[in-house]
Amino acid sequence: MEKPTRNSTVPRARRPAASPVDHGRIEAAIREILLAVGEDPDREGLRETPARVARSYAELFAGLHEDPRAHLRRVFTVKYDEMVLVKDITFASLCEHHLLPFIGKAHVAYLPNGKVVGLSKIPRAVDALAHRPQVQERMTEELADLLMEELNARGVGVILEATHTCMAIRGVRKTGSVMTTSSMRGTFRTNPATRSELLALVYGSR
Repeated sequence: MEKPTRNSTVPRARRPAASPVDHGRIEAAIREILLAVGEDPDREGLRETPARVARSYAELFAGLHEDPRAHLRRVFTVKYDEMVLVKDITFASLCEHHLLPFIGKAHVAYLPNGKVVGLSKIPRAVDALAHRPQVQERMTEELADLLMEELNARGVGVILEATHTCMAIRGVRKTGSVMTTSSMRGTFRTNPATRSELLALVYGSR
């Protein structure tokens, strides 16, 4: 049975229309952009670009039509109460301010409360949240809240590290900069020793 989410801070997927992504509308918009910057959308190299962009946007924004909670509903009863950590989960998202990619890794830990989730489910939840217009800070909070609520965990720790092309290829043009965000819930927030253990497991070998 699905849990009530009245007070949840994790957004559910938007209800899709008959066709979740309007490819024709994207193609028309991309053609207009090419014209606006002074290009010829009918030349050979650009002729298929609007359709390619439409297909790529359908993939990059697939999370808008996906409920990240669905990946965490099947859990297993296991007598294990120590930290579970999945490190170096790669993800790619689009910054909602400029629609440019930010790419990085997520480190996700939780303290089980009698139940664990399958190993592949956490990366799937990460992708569901990443594949929509995002900001890294919000994505970090959403992932922590999602795991805390759906797994009924005693604690959750989430760390995201990413490089942002909106800063690397435009504006200040600072390449190589890495943004790190973290969200701690439950025992990871209240117990410094547990939080320190997580940080040591994530960064200790660096």
